[in-house]
Amino acid sequence: MISHGVAAQNRKARFDFKILDTIEAGIVLHGAEVKSLRLGRAQMTDAWAGERDGELYLFNLYIPEYQGGVFARFDVRGARKLLVKRKERNKLLSAVARDRQTLVPLDIHFNPRGLAKVTLGLAEGKQKADKRQAAAERDWARDKARLLRNR
Repeated sequence: MISHGVAAQNRKARFDFKILDTIEAGIVLHGAEVKSLRLGRAQMTDAWAGERDGELYLFNLYIPEYQGGVFARFDVRGARKLLVKRKERNKLLSAVARDRQTLVPLDIHFNPRGLAKVTLGLAEGKQKADKRQAAAERDWARDKARLLRNR
């Protein structure tokens, strides 16, 4: 059980996107959703953030139903409202509309007060060549560390 720390992480996001800026946002959850998140079973590989009715929402985040005796049902892939200040929301939404950037959720974590927070990244998509370059750099760093360790 996670009291504070990372509950879910989107590792694929840093490979598929170039993260330009990050922002921390609150997320509106109900009791059973929080309990299920604390168990660390959420999946956010296909999740994305966007606008609905002038507000910022997180779409396609999978939080499985809590099986601990609570009879509260919720939509496991439903849209969840994100809480950010108006100025930050306007800045993010204008960057998405103007510069063809994307809002990608990077992780969900619990702060020391026990509140669930989402780290959003303002990102640009990587081309296939950029992904290959990143993989080559990662492989070289691994080989270099192995060579230095074996010396």
